[in-house]
Amino acid sequence: MTASAPLPFDPIARAASLWNERIGEPRAMAAVTSVMRVQQILQQAVDAALRPHGLTFARYEALVLLRFSRAGALPMRIMGERLQLHPTSITNIVDRLQGSGLVVRRPHPTDGRTTLVEITDAGRELCAAATASVTAVDFGLVGLDEGQTEMLTSLLASVRHAAGDFA
Repeated sequence: MTASAPLPFDPIARAASLWNERIGEPRAMAAVTSVMRVQQILQQAVDAALRPHGLTFARYEALVLLRFSRAGALPMRIMGERLQLHPTSITNIVDRLQGSGLVVRRPHPTDGRTTLVEITDAGRELCAAATASVTAVDFGLVGLDEGQTEMLTSLLASVRHAAGDFA
């Protein structure tokens, strides 16, 4: 949560200094603490941009994924894989989107065991409006120029790759 006034010092830099004095090398601690704090900042900005549209970031991501698909529909299993979510979570997201009329479930035409999730026209319209809102605030990523943003994405991809996020 943002305080009413900015601190007169960087608390993570202060923590790193104390860490160095009392524990040892602070680089990893300072980096992880910074990433966690930036995640809070980004989450607050994105949530604020999506709130007027009645969307959470997870539901917004699901709508974007469906919008990007060739047919506007994907099997729930594929949605879960692409969004890197547990099947229970994707089911909950789809339930909520369907309850709002933003997606429909359809039987797969050739695989009776598979359910397709298809974005509706209302889902497309809401997704476009929500996208305008989150891009208007740069998804909350302030203070970086284009090159720095690309570098940050690349650095974080290295961590994600090393953790097995993708091959």
